[in-house]
Amino acid sequence: MKIKIENLANREIEVDDQSQSLLKHLHSHHIDWLHACGAKGRCTTCKVIVISGSEMLSVPSKVEEKYVQIGGLKPGERLACQVLVAGDIVIRVPEEGKLPHIEYSG
Repeated sequence: MKIKIENLANREIEVDDQSQSLLKHLHSHHIDWLHACGAKGRCTTCKVIVISGSEMLSVPSKVEEKYVQIGGLKPGERLACQVLVAGDIVIRVPEEGKLPHIEYSG
């Protein structure tokens, strides 16, 4: 499975473990991704914007559903700490999740 990060110069990583969260995959490939609560689903700092491949992601968790209801997640946004990947996806780092030491593209 390929995970492409559109605004990190279309960086692609390949993964094969469907039991790990998207956040764990990103970190295991040395990609810094904001996650203030330690990947426990208690905030929305690890959110991603899904550009394509949303059908390849696990159904929204109860935590994600809660954040959708209170406006913390918009359509097309998921929590990297909650979502599992089962196929190729394209994502973006949202503006509020950008880290100052990383150069983002487009």
